[in-house]
Amino acid sequence: MARGRLRVYLGAAPGVGKTFAMLAEGRRRRERGTDVVIGLVETHGRERVEKLLEGMEIVPRVAVEHRGTVVGELDVDAVIARRPGVVLVDELAHTNVPGSRNAKRWQDVEEILESGIDVVSTVNVQHLESLRDAVEEITGVVQRETVPDEVVRRAGQVELVDMTPEALRRRMAHGDVYAPEKADAALSRYFRLDNLTALRELSLLWVAGKVDDQLGRYRAEHRVAGVWETRERVVVALAGGPEGETLVRRAARIAARSPRADLLAVHVTMADGLAGADPAHLARQRALVESLGGSYHQVVGDNVSRALLEFARRVNATQLVLGVSRRGWLARILSRGVGVTTAAYSGTVDVHMITHEEAGEFGGRGPSRAALTRSRRLAGWGTALLGLPLLTAALLEFRQATTLPSVILLFLLMVVCVALAGGMWPAITAAVAGFALLNWFFTPPFHSLAVTRPENLLALVVYVLVAIMVSAVVDLAARRAREAARAGAEAEVLATLAGYVLRGEAALPSLLSRLRETFGLTSVTLLERRSGDPSGPSGPSGPSGSEGPGGPDDPDGWRIVATGGGEPSTRPGVADTDVVVDDDLVLAVRGRLPGASGRRVLEAFAAEAAVALRHQRLAEQAERLRPLAEADRMRTALLAAVSHDLRTPLASARAAVEGLRATDVDWSPQDREELLATAGESLTKLDRLVANLLDMSRLQAGVLGLTLEPTALEDVVPRVIDDLGPLRDRARARLPEDLPDIAADPVLLERVLVNLVSNAVRHSPPGVAVLVGAGVSGDDGEHVEIRVVDRGPGIPEEARDRVFMPFQRLGDRDNATGVGLGLALSRGLAEAMGGTLVPDETPGGGLTMTVTLPVFPRHRAAPEPVEDP
Repeated sequence: MARGRLRVYLGAAPGVGKTFAMLAEGRRRRERGTDVVIGLVETHGRERVEKLLEGMEIVPRVAVEHRGTVVGELDVDAVIARRPGVVLVDELAHTNVPGSRNAKRWQDVEEILESGIDVVSTVNVQHLESLRDAVEEITGVVQRETVPDEVVRRAGQVELVDMTPEALRRRMAHGDVYAPEKADAALSRYFRLDNLTALRELSLLWVAGKVDDQLGRYRAEHRVAGVWETRERVVVALAGGPEGETLVRRAARIAARSPRADLLAVHVTMADGLAGADPAHLARQRALVESLGGSYHQVVGDNVSRALLEFARRVNATQLVLGVSRRGWLARILSRGVGVTTAAYSGTVDVHMITHEEAGEFGGRGPSRAALTRSRRLAGWGTALLGLPLLTAALLEFRQATTLPSVILLFLLMVVCVALAGGMWPAITAAVAGFALLNWFFTPPFHSLAVTRPENLLALVVYVLVAIMVSAVVDLAARRAREAARAGAEAEVLATLAGYVLRGEAALPSLLSRLRETFGLTSVTLLERRSGDPSGPSGPSGPSGSEGPGGPDDPDGWRIVATGGGEPSTRPGVADTDVVVDDDLVLAVRGRLPGASGRRVLEAFAAEAAVALRHQRLAEQAERLRPLAEADRMRTALLAAVSHDLRTPLASARAAVEGLRATDVDWSPQDREELLATAGESLTKLDRLVANLLDMSRLQAGVLGLTLEPTALEDVVPRVIDDLGPLRDRARARLPEDLPDIAADPVLLERVLVNLVSNAVRHSPPGVAVLVGAGVSGDDGEHVEIRVVDRGPGIPEEARDRVFMPFQRLGDRDNATGVGLGLALSRGLAEAMGGTLVPDETPGGGLTMTVTLPVFPRHRAAPEPVEDP
């Protein structure tokens, strides 16, 4: 059975008319003869929406009971049994009530689609999962109902229902969206002009991304190779050289000329893995691209030009930025190069060739391409100079018994040996010298450069060509082998050093210390140029924790950020090697590096060190801001929570006192007693709340005063149960007779147990008492465990730590039951007395809170009271 098709009306904001558009679409389809039914539509009392429902077939909702209330939800079974052509289902992101067939309405819609029925639905942009955080940041409202983006992206059609913010606010003011009494509050909060403008932009961008995905799929399915200039996309090709940053900035300026243009950077890695890209340059260029809002990509190809053009066409790029070749003039004469070849085959993609300081100049020398070491090249020249005369002398003894082809093969073997020993140029020299020796000594007429027989001339020419080609192949193989060995060594070093960081070692110390050990360096120092602030980003001392010569008084303006090894370098120029990371960071190395490969690895790790430094400072900044954020969160939660808990007892006490003061009412003694009891209970609650708040603030400030003394639980627990007032019958104690005294503050211990017992009573089912028990624990009986056991719903194991957070009530959505300080304060007080408070599951269901406190040591005097500052 074919899957049904989904059409979604995406609203830029609530009230733009997405439900109206869905119903209008349904009526149009019904007029065209399609079997259309309404699965579920929320009218919210809007007359225009209710009018569109007239005459439409509505599938009855299924009744779901939850907490004594019957709620109507989408009846999936009824819709599938009815089998219409199209079903209209409103509010795709809706959360079904517990006990429904599925948790989310979009899951109901998925079942209907799987049965082959088309669905038309609605959703607002703020309910898309990927935009949840952005919407919360913009509006300050947490979106609890969301739908995965993929569900909406899979829809065959997504139509944006949009309206200007001004027009939507006029609709709000006229009462077309909410009732008039709610419109003013909505206009001043969620439906502010700036909120609506931002939501509108989010919806347009999301729909643009959806259309872009559809275009990409269409081009892939129909194998469209040309570029469709629907959107500017600028691709910059990075070769891994120092010119890359210039190219990235130029490409970013080109992209900035067009609104909403995309910037993409791509590096082509050769399939043989032997390309000469510098990883340090690539790391810096990647960071630059991402800081400019672009994306970095890496592709593998055998031909750079072909790979670049394939990537550009795949992403539908309109412009391609390349740098002018860094090769010398001779290489450019012999080969067109990547830039010219790419421009020749680019087709409709515009190619920009950007000049830079690294571009090869006329007569300039490119980098050395020597495949072998100096000693190997000398060995090759020595083999050629000694081997050829010795071979000639040996063959002259057997000149009458050998033929010219045999002699040529032996000379060719000598050329191959020279190539293996010293590379191409000694081998070519040996080939030319061998041609002269063969012609003089072994080609008739002897001792003359003349060649009388054409076949002998052909043999000598072929010998020279084969010798040169063999020399080139051997030299190329040697070069590739050396490059492969160097690449393997670099990769092994990079992987080894990065592995220390991944295994959890400190980033900067690990990078510098391991780099020093790997290359046997004397010291490695990361230096930073001092800014105008004397303390700099992280103060005078670096992360290593010690202040070096680059401290506040450094006259050269450089500070030591981190160092490893011996005496650090205090500024660039005093070390053996300096690697410039950027304008403000330099890696100074003392010691000898193993050639160019060591320099490349050093540059790569200098870039990694810069990234590690940035991450470290971001982490330090976040750590410094965490207490402020926590304090702000707690202050906000306190204001939100206490606003109810202070107002409720104050209102009750005030109403009782004003009632007693009223002169126009003749209160009976029983009524007066009840009013006085109400006022007393309210003031007691208020006193307890204020005391909890004061104790919590003292705990967090570390100034809570307590006096540890021998405390008997049989004296404390009865007072705790009696403090429950009317609920005292719902708790009972079971204490052993021989229980030792504990070291505790009796008043604070009573506060701890009152909070725990009252919380347990509140969550226990009616008729089931809370049990307060105790017992000795530990191998030597040095602790006493006080257990408060209830038979309530309990707490999931993964949420047990959260209940001890201040102003947190697990599962509560309002503050009607208190500010949530009880458990947080209880744990804080228990720990202040040297104990612990741990939650655990009650066997058979429920929650057990266990307070563990030390036994009072009777062999020594009681500790002096701790004065409250």
